[in-house]
Amino acid sequence: MTAWTFADIWEAISAAQPERPANIQGDRVLTWGEFDARADALAAHLIGKGLGHQAKVAAYLYNGPEYLETYFAAFKAGYAPVNTNYRYGPEELTYLFDNADAEAIVFHAGFAEMVEAIRGRLPKVKAWIAVAEPGSPTPAWADDYDAIVARVPAQRPVKAPWGRSPDDLLLLYTGGTTGMPKGVMWRQDDLFNVIGAGGNAALGIPPATSIEELVERIGSPEHLRPMSLVACPQMHGTGQFSSFITFNAGGTVATLPSRKFNPIELWNEAERLQASGIVIVGLAFSTPMLEALEAHPGRWDLSGVRAMSSSGSMWSQENKRGLLSHARNAVIMDSFGSSEAVGMGISASAPGAETATAAFALGPNCGVFAEDGRRIAPGSGERGLVAVTGFLPMGYYKDAEKSDKTFKTLDGQRWSVPGDWAEVNADGTLKLLGRGSVCINTGGEKVFPEEVEEALKTHPNVRDAVVVGVPDARFGERICAVVEPATADLPTLGELSEHVRAHLAAYKAPRELVVVDSIGRAPNGKVDYKAIKDRALKALNEPA
Repeated sequence: MTAWTFADIWEAISAAQPERPANIQGDRVLTWGEFDARADALAAHLIGKGLGHQAKVAAYLYNGPEYLETYFAAFKAGYAPVNTNYRYGPEELTYLFDNADAEAIVFHAGFAEMVEAIRGRLPKVKAWIAVAEPGSPTPAWADDYDAIVARVPAQRPVKAPWGRSPDDLLLLYTGGTTGMPKGVMWRQDDLFNVIGAGGNAALGIPPATSIEELVERIGSPEHLRPMSLVACPQMHGTGQFSSFITFNAGGTVATLPSRKFNPIELWNEAERLQASGIVIVGLAFSTPMLEALEAHPGRWDLSGVRAMSSSGSMWSQENKRGLLSHARNAVIMDSFGSSEAVGMGISASAPGAETATAAFALGPNCGVFAEDGRRIAPGSGERGLVAVTGFLPMGYYKDAEKSDKTFKTLDGQRWSVPGDWAEVNADGTLKLLGRGSVCINTGGEKVFPEEVEEALKTHPNVRDAVVVGVPDARFGERICAVVEPATADLPTLGELSEHVRAHLAAYKAPRELVVVDSIGRAPNGKVDYKAIKDRALKALNEPA
């Protein structure tokens, strides 16, 4: 059995097709040969800085070629790359870099002021590398990224004295809904396998069994190299792993030129590049994308778009139907998973056959278990926790307690149980309810915010919605809908409550309404439930 490392795979693909584009961002086009050479130069620089085996290299970067080059360089040198949420403030950043034991930080120079404020508290860092940008030159205390990657080393490919191992890690830091971020430890071999091992189940392409087979496959005339437009941040798992999948198939990863998401720009780039796939995260992207298509019918030729994929955030059947009415050759692949549990479920929607909201086919290594460890029987109506086995992370970096809570032994196997509740329908499909950490207890009944949110979003006057629990003297908590309206005609609490009752049990209908200009979702589509709840309590004059 092949022991996989990403550097070995991508180097072999680069050698086989050095002139094909690997990274595109606006007018910038970097070939596979350039991608490989630049990553070699960065890897050599990091080794020269004295970083040892499995040193942590943090990418504090926006989307772009530099993001994936930093990861490629880390893989080449036997280091562990670390993602960094560029929306974090100084305390969160300090915690992440310190918790990850970061020894090198590659950052866009626009973040220099933030980095300057905290770097004195990070004595483990041996290398600061800045990607200069207009108006933000490389600071004097950092090395210049462009100068580094221009120095192609004499010996290539670059390998450190300790070599490479399939046990080498990638750390994927995830914030969740509460608490400081925690680093999910993925072995490269496990990660390569869990994201398809170079295959594509939807296209009937099996996983590769060797690097030679992978290279031979992408070189065959009938192989279609994907052109993936990754619109969501590469700092999160969806954008990052989708980029890896594209590279493993010998394809091209394109990112948007702008840093603030613009649906007009996305559709312009999709048409210009003839993108075969578009990667997003749920409603935070799909809603403005659909609004742009509706406002400009027929403006873009989307005949080349074969797939739109999303992961990490539920989105509605109505929204999928709208997108597919414009991109008629596309299939929407909606994956249910998380940083520590890839492949829990998937739904596929085609024009005229859109999958219902939160309905997923169980993945082959997925199960639903009651809290006492019993498997939930299909059609029983009983609720349980979704779990996945197979290729799994090793746990959370330097946090055995949290690792033990998430990674459990059930039915004699090791499973990842990140905390998502679901029912199993009679046909074996999954009805996703939501994350238990934000569950609302009202009068003894458990209400998962996500199912109420999805019902609210089907109302014509609701653009986005979040549901939280607020204190209630009688019921413990009552349900509050925080709504971003779709039109100037603001919905009333009575209208929304009646609308929810038409879809769900009456006790799940909101009893409070707070209207906001914007929900303020993060680039990965998630919301900060604590911050939204604080907003609701303030609007309702309730004590925090």
